[in-house]
Parts: sequence; structure tokens; C-alpha cells
Amino acid sequence: MNITVKNIIKPLSLLGLISVTVWLIYTTINTNVDIQKKSYIISANDYQLLQTELATLNVQPTHQLAIINAVAVSLNIEQLAQLHAQLDIQVTQNHYVEMSGGNAWGKRKWQPKSVVNDLIDASSAHAAYNFGDGVTIGFLDTGLDQLQGTSSGLGLSTDLFGNDKFWGTYDAINNNISNYSNEENGHGTHVASIAGNADYDVYGKVYGVAPNAALVGIKAFDAEGKATYADVIRGIDWALQVKDQINLRVLNMSFSGPARSYYWEDPLNQAVMKAWQAGIVVVASAGNSGPDPMTIGVPGNVPYIITVGAMTDNYTASYPSDDKVASFSAAGPTVEGFVKPEIVAPGGHLSGLMAFDTQIVQEHPEFHDGGRYFEMSGTSQAAGVVSGVVALMLTQDPTLTPDEVKCRLMDSAHAAFDNNDELAYSVFQQGSGMVNAADALASNASACANQALDIAQDIAGNEHFFGPANINEDGNFYVEGLGDEYIWNLAKSTLDGDVLIWKNNFETDVLIWKNSATTDVLIWKNNFETDVLIWKNNVETDVLIWKNSLDASEIATIDVNHWVEQQ
Repeated sequence: MNITVKNIIKPLSLLGLISVTVWLIYTTINTNVDIQKKSYIISANDYQLLQTELATLNVQPTHQLAIINAVAVSLNIEQLAQLHAQLDIQVTQNHYVEMSGGNAWGKRKWQPKSVVNDLIDASSAHAAYNFGDGVTIGFLDTGLDQLQGTSSGLGLSTDLFGNDKFWGTYDAINNNISNYSNEENGHGTHVASIAGNADYDVYGKVYGVAPNAALVGIKAFDAEGKATYADVIRGIDWALQVKDQINLRVLNMSFSGPARSYYWEDPLNQAVMKAWQAGIVVVASAGNSGPDPMTIGVPGNVPYIITVGAMTDNYTASYPSDDKVASFSAAGPTVEGFVKPEIVAPGGHLSGLMAFDTQIVQEHPEFHDGGRYFEMSGTSQAAGVVSGVVALMLTQDPTLTPDEVKCRLMDSAHAAFDNNDELAYSVFQQGSGMVNAADALASNASACANQALDIAQDIAGNEHFFGPANINEDGNFYVEGLGDEYIWNLAKSTLDGDVLIWKNNFETDVLIWKNSATTDVLIWKNNFETDVLIWKNNVETDVLIWKNSLDASEIATIDVNHWVEQQ
């Protein structure tokens, strides 16, 4: 039935007609105003005065981000200009972020074998009854489903001895806590199961690297694996608030977004640095935008934290010589000249828990076993492996600081060499090498990470740092102070792995590339604001609005790392 405007208005009284007309005009005007509004993250030195000025504008923040003296709030351009006229503020678009999951092209696995613990030599720790007990790992992700295992009934809810180890989930999107997460995507559960699954495979081998570690979900990403900066920062803030109550020592961040500024100016990175400073070991994925150089995103570009790239066993778990760094694994250096990633870990075709009705499984059902296990590749999964190793280290020695954990992980990693005893991959691709749990637990190294950096001064804005990476006249990246073997010859073909040897061959005093630059000679540094990224926009004021080269109406996404080919 067709209903015309005339038919609707006809029965109305004159008063009613006037009311409808006024309502239509009001709605049209306000709709146009609302369309102009954007969500911003606004920070100020005087946090309370910022709240007062926002109240004067009659606007209510959507997020209180006290961790970085900021709020998230929707404003139109006029309100933004008024606020800037009253206060010295820093303004950032409330960017979206995405997860670092992987593509699922490859082989379907039925009743998958547990292979990760053998690949990283964590089985020896399990034999010594170190299962990550007493340490809580937080997963800032899409949520955490309490999936039971397929054989023993353990999974993520209980440890190897049947004790409850699940702390529930904080929903940073809706700002509430529950025992059960609305995990619609599946990514967070998959990553968490790689670190802490207490289920056994059909051969009696446990799946998780730290199966007795307690788990807590911090849900900041939606069903599509996307989030805003504000939700992620609120999740980090919550982690700091509860860390002592639940002994949250490790925070896994398997997501990535484009770098829009120097690391110290990004509000998400500022919150990440606060977490590291507070004693939480932050493990971030490098991202799946490799293999080209300078593809490390946010927050993996923070120099203090542990950034993880991915390697694959090439579907031959018992034959390490054909292992290789995954082609999707993002590489350094960062814009500021730091070598990233610090380390690589298994991230190819890993089997983890994921419910059959989650979005990822619905899109790629061929990689689900029909029960509870799904095969997936990505630096997200590699980060989960390292988070599990960190839990083992903190179980053995709870006094370790984040810097000490990073130092020992790098000191004990196994770098990939070819049969000529030369590095098979540049340090910008493999960092110090593949994580090795047994050697990390045996390491006594100290004072070998972040020694030339000062996180307190960095956070306070008093001093910022550039790394030792540079580029030579041939266009190849190198590390100041190190020999020709550390030059990344970009024209050289990538080693496929048929003659690859993983060995612990770095000496601690050689690993100076993880510290700050000795000189200020970064060739590309001064081009960042003009030639590399367009991220300044005055908007009729001097307010800084971060953006990349997208149209002003678009928001760049950050997510759980895009889908990549299974490797």
C-alpha cells in the first residue's frame, strides 16, 4: 500500500501540523550537525579543566582515558575550535584498529597435533612442572570464550589439575565485566588458546605453552575484529587498575594499525608505554603487512615492548631445516630507526580453539575440524606463543622486570643462519631469532634491553629516542656500529629455508641494535611529516589532527591483523 505525505497530514489538527513541521526542521538541522561530528581523543595537561570546558560545551565524553589524561568525545568542527581556544589540547582522531589474524589457505586438520611446544623447546619446561602457574595473561582482543577442550574437558576454563583459571572478560566497548564473553569473532579465543590451552592432543601432548597460566579477556574489538583507539586505551587502563589484584603480568596485543606519527605522539602507544612502565610485559604482533621493510605498525613500533614476527615450520614440524620466516610477517626498521621485530615465533597454520559459530569460522569453515579447533596463520598467533613463554619465565622468577624479560628472550633466541654461516634473514626480519623457551629460562642475561632509553622521560615528553637503523647509498638498511653481515640487501632473494639452521649464536654485547642511536643521522627522519605520511591537518586552527592520506571523512582502521595466506 502506498502512503503519501498528504494522507498522513490530513487527519492532523493545525497545532499538530505545526508541531510536525517544527520537529522536521529541528531534526534536519540537528542531523546535519551530527553528521559533522567526529570522535576525537583529546588530551590536556590539566585533566580536570578539560572536563569543565567540555561540560561548558554541553558535551559528554564517551570514554574517560585517565591513563593518558584524555577523553574520547564526539565534536563538530565549531566545538573543537571553541575547545582549542580555551585550552592547550592535543587532538587525535579516534582511529579504528584491527586484529592480526591470518589467512586460512592450506590443509584442513582433523584432531590436530600439538607441535608448538616442541618447536620452541617448551616441553622441557613442562617436564620440570613449569606450566605458567600463578601468572595471569591478559588478551586485548575480540573476547575470550571459555571453550572446553575436545578430549580432556580442560581448554581455557581450567588448568591441568582442574582448577579454575579464567578471570572472565572486561568489555571495554560497553565498560562492563562478565564471566562469559560475547566472543563473536573467534580471534581472541584462538590466540589465547595458543598461549594457555590446557587440553591435550591425541598423543597426550598439551597444546598451550603455559597451560596453567590464568587468563583474562579484555574485549575491545567487535565481531569484525575492529576497534577504536578509545576502546583499546580503555582496555589498557583497566588492565593497569586490576594488575595487582589478579597478578596480570603479561598483556598480549595481537593487532596492528598504520603508524601516523612518531611512536611517542600516538595516544595508543602512550598507554602501551604506561603499561610497560607499570611492570606489565607487553607482547605485540608485528603485523601481517610484510615482507617489505618499514611495515611495522602500531603498537609494535613502540621500542620498549616485545614485538613478535612469525615463522613457519613449512608443514614439516620435525624437520627444522626448511623452516622460514613467513612472507606476511611485517619487518622493520620503524620510522624512528628501531630494529623490529625483536623476535620471531611459530605463526604458520597453528591449531587453536575457536567455536564453530564465530565469524572467522563462518567465513572459512574448511579450516575448522568440526569440533573446537581451527587452523590459522598470523603474527597474532606468534605473539600468543611468546606470551606463553613469558608466563613460564615469570613463574620461574616472579621478580623479573619487563626489561629483564625482554633481555633474556632476545639473548636466548635462535637466529636463522644459512649453510655459509651467514644470517639467513636480516635482523629487520627476524630480530634476534626464534624464541626458545628452554634457553630463555636458563638465561641469566641482564641489562641488555632498553638500556639507552628512558621511558619516564619519554612519557613525560621531556626526551624521545631514535634507533640505530639507517639506510646506505645503495638503498639497503644497516645498523650503526655493526658489520656488513647486518646489512639488509633488499635485492637478495629470500631464503626458502632448505638450508636453514636455527642456532643460538648471538653474543649479548653484540646486540647493541636494540638500544638508541649513537648518532643522529637517520636519513629518512626529517621526511616523515612530508614524504612518508601525511598526518597533519590544521582544521582552521593549530589543532593537530592525525590522519593518513585518506579523505578527511575516512578513518584508517586498526584491527586484529588482516587475513593472510596460510603458511
